[in-house]
Amino acid sequence: MSFPKDFIWGAATSSYQIEGAVNRDGRGPSIWDTFCATPGKVYKGHDGARACEHYDRWEEDLDILQELGMKAYRFSIAWPRVLPTGFEKQGLQAGLDFYSKLVDGLLERGITPWATLYHWDLPQPLDDAGSWPWRGICPHFVDFADVMSRSLGDRVANWITHNEPWVVSMLGYKSGEHAPGIKDMDKALAAAHHILLSHGMAVPVIRDNVKDAKVGITLNLCPSYPASNSEIDRVAAERFDGHFNRWFLDPLYGRDYPRDMIEHYEREGFALPEIHEGDFEHMAVDTDFLGINFYSRGIIRGEEEGNDPQTLHGTGVKTDMDWEVYGPSLRRLLTDVHRDYPTKEIIITENGAAYATGPDEDGRVKDTRRRAYFEQHLEACASAIDEGVPLTGYFAWSLLDNFEWAFGYAKRFGLVHVDYETQKRTIKDSAYWYRDFVAERS
Repeated sequence: MSFPKDFIWGAATSSYQIEGAVNRDGRGPSIWDTFCATPGKVYKGHDGARACEHYDRWEEDLDILQELGMKAYRFSIAWPRVLPTGFEKQGLQAGLDFYSKLVDGLLERGITPWATLYHWDLPQPLDDAGSWPWRGICPHFVDFADVMSRSLGDRVANWITHNEPWVVSMLGYKSGEHAPGIKDMDKALAAAHHILLSHGMAVPVIRDNVKDAKVGITLNLCPSYPASNSEIDRVAAERFDGHFNRWFLDPLYGRDYPRDMIEHYEREGFALPEIHEGDFEHMAVDTDFLGINFYSRGIIRGEEEGNDPQTLHGTGVKTDMDWEVYGPSLRRLLTDVHRDYPTKEIIITENGAAYATGPDEDGRVKDTRRRAYFEQHLEACASAIDEGVPLTGYFAWSLLDNFEWAFGYAKRFGLVHVDYETQKRTIKDSAYWYRDFVAERS
């Protein structure tokens, strides 16, 4: 597998999943603190109150990044750690100081910081005011972007506005599987609209504050395959693609919302988001890259017209998340996105697999299935580059085993095993393999 010499190699995390210290130094409550405290929402009542104690152990974690030869690190900023209610216009100094020393620590180790503004830990008071279905949230997100880009912009050039708008809107407001746990498709569509709108409003603010800024957004994308050649399955797969991918990609690249999905949602009786003049122009703001989080494809079967699509598992090989492993679908996704949208650069901002392997009697974590997952998907990346896709970076998910949202601590995505009782870190064999893979291509 061949990659450009200047290819960006890294690992990624998110604030609520690793930091802990949810009541320290003025941090306010987030929707995930509230969601975790609601009985029955999170596996075994787990929460992120302690997580990986990264708030205190960040230097150890950065040393691990350096040991693994990572060139870049994607982290996210906890909104309530710097703006406790979300309504402030000035950042809390303790929170700003934490991220400032984190960035300095990365730079001292020769690791390029990549900052994500929103990775789901919305301040609870903003949720109380209306959350993402409320249009009024957008200027508060812009204030957050302004505070952070002014604070870190002299050292951080790479910015991601939002992580996975589909998950935030559809799992948070349609299925209720994620915080804030609402089940209302009308609100989900409104939330998606305001997330994309706030992205568009924030990008020029970041550019104003950061010299030579590179700004983008990260979408979780899932290529859809019809389960058969039948018309029902083909239509179902196209609808899945519209709901999961095109509803977000199209407005980001100046196409407004896809007409077929507008017609489908109207037939289903859903209220489309309220669109103001200029909204689509904001959403289609010029960006430097598209971040893609990829885990699995969707094989879609539509049993009867009008039924929700069903996702099948083609290969039968699955991760502990019950997600199919099929690396070639990532190559197809990358080539399709590059063909259909004017992307300047594409960066894999997350890719990885959950497996429960822990240390053996020798203290090693021999996670051969995770290594095989990485090999398949990196081969897909190399193939896509050979086909002309402007893929410029890859971030493995995740640096650490961590709090996996509604699954609590039951799923382990990390390159590094974390004993949640002792907080001992153990570098897994897959991480050493990734280190060597990167070193040979750098």
